[in-house]
Amino acid sequence: MSTTDRPSAAPSDGWLELADAERAARAALPADVWDFLAGGSGAETTLAANRAALDAVTLVPRVLAGAPSAHTGTDLFGARLTMPVAIAPMAYQRLFHPEGELAAARAAEAAGVPFVAGMLNSHPVERIAGACATTWFQLYWLRDRAAVADLVIRAEEAGCRALLLTVDVPRMGRRLRDMRNGFALPPTVTADNLAAGAPASAHAGAPGRSAVMVHTAEAFDPALGWADLAWLRERTRLPLVLKGVLHPDDAARAAGLGIDGLVVSNHGGRQLDGAVPSAAVLPAIRDAVAGRSRVLVDSGIRSGLDVLRALALGADGVLLGRPALWGLAADGRHGVARVLSLLRAELEEAMLLAGCPDLPAAACLDRRVGAFRSATADDGTGRP
Repeated sequence: MSTTDRPSAAPSDGWLELADAERAARAALPADVWDFLAGGSGAETTLAANRAALDAVTLVPRVLAGAPSAHTGTDLFGARLTMPVAIAPMAYQRLFHPEGELAAARAAEAAGVPFVAGMLNSHPVERIAGACATTWFQLYWLRDRAAVADLVIRAEEAGCRALLLTVDVPRMGRRLRDMRNGFALPPTVTADNLAAGAPASAHAGAPGRSAVMVHTAEAFDPALGWADLAWLRERTRLPLVLKGVLHPDDAARAAGLGIDGLVVSNHGGRQLDGAVPSAAVLPAIRDAVAGRSRVLVDSGIRSGLDVLRALALGADGVLLGRPALWGLAADGRHGVARVLSLLRAELEEAMLLAGCPDLPAAACLDRRVGAFRSATADDGTGRP
C-alpha cells in the first residue's frame, strides 16, 4: 500500500510512546532484517549500557516558573528547527520500507527537523535533499579519495546544509546477529550514492558472515587520520561535523582545528563493544570544547525525556536513530511522522514539568548522575 492511499486510521495513530513503534516494527519485519536494525556488536554490552546511562540521569525540577508553555525551537548550522532533534544517518532504509529514506525525509520536513542523508542510503542524496529542505550529508572515509571529493561536491550542489564525517568506523564492528544470519542485502537494495552501488559482495550471503561487513571492509579506508580533516576542510564550505567522538581530548583537538560540530556517539552500540555510553562522557566533552563547536549526541535516545536529559548534560541537540526506523518499518512516512510528533510532545511535557520554558533553561537544569557518573564529576549534582 502506498503512503498516498493510507486509511484514515493507520496503526501508528494509536501509538502512545516510541516503544509502541518498536513493537509494531518488530512484528512487520523479517527476523534477519529486524536483527540488522536492532542489534549491536559483540555481546551488545554497550547497546545495553546506552540505556542504563540515560536512565541513571535524574533531573531536579524547578517550580513557579510562570511559563504556560515550553518552546522547543532552536538553531543549528544555519537552520531554524522546531526541536533540537535530527534523524540520524542510517544505511539501506529500503530494507524497512519501499520508499526508504524518501519517506523518512518527507516526515522530517513536515516536522521541521533535519534529515541526515547517509552515504550508504538506498536513494541518492539529490532525491533526499529534494524531499527535506534541511538535509545534512554523512560521509564514511573511502579508499577512493576521488569518490569522497565527488560526494562532497554532490552534497553541496544538492543543497545540503552540513557535512557529517563518521570517524568511529575504521572497520565495521562484529555484529554477531548479522553473522549468524548470514545477512546480505537483497538485490533491490543498493548504496545509491556510490558510483557502482553496493557491489556483489554486499549481496552475497554466507553462513557465519555479514555481507555488509565484507562490503564495508572493501570500501572504507581504515587509515583516516587527523591530517585528512584538513584535506576535507579545504574542499567544502559546509559546516563540518565529526560523528563518533567519545574522548574529551579528541573533542578538544577537533574544536581547536575549527570543526563546527561533534556528535558524541558510540554508533548505537554497533562498533566497539564495551565503549563508554555517549551520555556518560557528554558533560566532559562539552567542557573540553568550551563553546568552540556545537555538541550533539546519539545512541540510546528513546523519548522526549531523553532529549531533555541530553540537553541538561550539555548537548545542543540529539540525533534520533532506531526509533525513526521503527516508525518507517511499521507505517512508512506516517510512522516516522508519528514518532517525531510523540518525541516533541514528550519533550514539551518534560520541559514544562521540569520548569523549563525554553531550551536555554533546559540546558541549565540541575541533574544527578547515578552509575555512569562522568569521570570529571566530583559533587552531588553530577556536574563537573
